[in-house]
Amino acid sequence: MKKETQIEIRDQIIFVICFIGAWYVVSKTGLVHSMVFPTPAEIAKSFVEGFSSGGLMSYTLFSLALIARGLAIGIVLAFVLSSLSMVSRHFYAVYNFVVSIFDLLPGVALLPVVLSIFGICETTIIIIVVHSILWPMSRSLMDGFKTVPSIYIESGNNIGLRGMRLVLGVYLPAAFGSVLSGLRVGWARAWRGLLAVEMIFGTTGTGAGVGWYIFMRRVNLDYSGLYAALLVIIIIGVIIEYGVFRTVERNTIKKWGMSA
Repeated sequence: MKKETQIEIRDQIIFVICFIGAWYVVSKTGLVHSMVFPTPAEIAKSFVEGFSSGGLMSYTLFSLALIARGLAIGIVLAFVLSSLSMVSRHFYAVYNFVVSIFDLLPGVALLPVVLSIFGICETTIIIIVVHSILWPMSRSLMDGFKTVPSIYIESGNNIGLRGMRLVLGVYLPAAFGSVLSGLRVGWARAWRGLLAVEMIFGTTGTGAGVGWYIFMRRVNLDYSGLYAALLVIIIIGVIIEYGVFRTVERNTIKKWGMSA
């Protein structure tokens, strides 16, 4: 496994180097205007300047604080509601229907409604983040719970597990792969939703996030700064995927033999 990981890392590094090289070649050929396609060196300079004097760090921290609060609320709600759907068939019928409806609605489409109720504030962004993670994670949880072998459930019943105790002791461990998958999808959708909302109405009165930073860079025709902000988003995504999800996956479902 260690050798496979090394090979994977090597291939990824080679890809990044080739991508940067191709970007450099295209930026130097003049096929695309240099203003909208700056060189990697110019992007790197804007990246450093953004954190040193451009306030990019404060924008990033503001977005991360909002996403953390929204994710915490969304994860708790998804787990509680999905667990109740396993306890009660009537609740499952209703909640499964609700998930099927709201999972189709993008957060941006609901933004005008939320704005008209709460106005331009952090609450609006958090609601969109919760909406973005709640439904896909609930879907993954319920689908995962439904695939738990009946013998596991019967064994739990035999030792006196009922209701939420059965969910925590049997359903959750047995369906942890689906839980992790739901978290991955929900996190990605919530992060995109957050950035989209920030780009639409910008500041909240208490601060502004990376989405607003990107919007302002575009308005000011600072494309190297815009790409620097996109690089921040990519770095955060890579850290979450490889530093959090892959670590949890390696120490849970792979360690338990539930995944190759």
